Amino acid sequence: MNDAAPQAGMRLLRNAEVYAPQPLGRQQLLLGGGRILWMGADAPALPAQLQAESIDLQGRRLIPGLIDGHVHVTGGGGEAGFRTRVPAPMLSRYTRAGVTSVVGLLGTDDLARSTRELVAAIYALREEGLNAWGYCGGYHLPPTTLTGSVRGDVAFIEPLLGVGEVAISDHRSSQPTLDELLRLASEAHVAGLMTGKAGIVHLHLGDGARGLELVRQALERSELPARVFNPTHVNRRKALFEEALELARRGCWIDLTAFPVEEGEDAWSADEALQRYLDSGAPPERVTVSSDAGGCLPCFDAHGRVCGMDVGESGALLDSLNAVLARGVALERALPAYTLNPARLLRLDRKGRIEVGADADLVALDAAGAAHDVFIGGTAHVRDGALLRHGQFETPSRHSDQV
Repeated sequence: MNDAAPQAGMRLLRNAEVYAPQPLGRQQLLLGGGRILWMGADAPALPAQLQAESIDLQGRRLIPGLIDGHVHVTGGGGEAGFRTRVPAPMLSRYTRAGVTSVVGLLGTDDLARSTRELVAAIYALREEGLNAWGYCGGYHLPPTTLTGSVRGDVAFIEPLLGVGEVAISDHRSSQPTLDELLRLASEAHVAGLMTGKAGIVHLHLGDGARGLELVRQALERSELPARVFNPTHVNRRKALFEEALELARRGCWIDLTAFPVEEGEDAWSADEALQRYLDSGAPPERVTVSSDAGGCLPCFDAHGRVCGMDVGESGALLDSLNAVLARGVALERALPAYTLNPARLLRLDRKGRIEVGADADLVALDAAGAAHDVFIGGTAHVRDGALLRHGQFETPSRHSDQV
C-alpha cells in the first residue's frame, strides 16, 4: 500500500530560523489544511482539542520547498538505443533532496515516450504527495500533444503549464525555423492568457554555435512578451551564458542546470553561474536553477554518437545551493532562484515563499545543508533526516540511504 497519501492534522513548527526567502529570524509556524495558518515570534497557546503536533526545529534554517522546474518524471535518455532509456525517478529521490514541486517534461525521446505517459506520471506523483506539473511537447516539432495542439493541451489538461523542452542549437533538434518557433510560442502564450497558466516555451539549448540567436530574432520580429521564451541549460557554455544574461535584461527568465562540470571545461557550474548572474546586475528575479533529474546527461563525439553519459539527480539542486553559499553568497540572495523565482515564472501563486496563506511546502536544513525535515502541504515526508513516506514501489530498506 502507498504510504505517501496526505494525512490530516495540524502542526506547530517551533524555533525555526525562517528564510522566506528574506530572513525573518526565529519564528513559530502553525500548519493546517495544507497551508501556513499563522506565523509569529512567540508560540501560541493552542487548545488541546486541536491535537496539534509540536515539532521543535531547534533553530534550523527553514526555507520554502525547492521547485525543480526541469525533471524527466518518466525518465529520459534513449540517445544510444532503447537500453539507455533512463527509469523514472521514485518519490524519495525528490523529497530526500528537499524538492517539494516538480515540472515534468519529455526530451530527446518524445516518440516512445508521450504526453499521455507524462501526464500519468504527474498524476502518480500527486497521488504520492508531491506537487507536480508538466509541459506538453518535447525536443521536436510538431510537438507531441494529447488534444492535437499546444493551445488545447494547456487550456484543457490541468497539469500542463506550457510546452517544452523544445530543442534549439542542438544536433538532436528538429532544426526549427523562426516562423515555427513563433507559431509555437503564440500557441503557448494565448493558452496562458486563457487559463492564467504560465504559457511559456521551455527551450533546451544545445552546445551549437547559433546559441540563442533564434530567441533574439523572435524578440525582435514579434510582439510576444519576452517571458514566453524560457531557455534552459544556458550555463553549458560560457559564451552561451553571456548571451543568456542579455536576454534576462530584455525580459526572459533563464534557467541554469545543476549538472557536473569538469575542471577546465567550457561551462559554468550552477553555483558559479548563479553567483556570476547575481553579480552581473541582471534582474535577480529572472534566474532559476533546475536539476534535469531523471534525464540522461550524454556527451557526444564529433560524429554525434554518444561516448558517455550520466543521469541527472534532484539532489543536485540542494548541492548547488550549498555550493553557492560556500562561495559567500547570502542564503536570502541565492534562495529565490530555487524557490520564489520559479514559482513566479510558472504562476504558482502559493509556492516558493513562507508567509501566512502560502502552501506549507517547507524544508528545514541541518548544519551541513542537508534536508533534515521536509513538509509538503504540511505533511511530513522527511523527519530528523529519516524518510517517512515512500513511493508505491519503494521500500525503506532499499532507499533509506539514498539522497
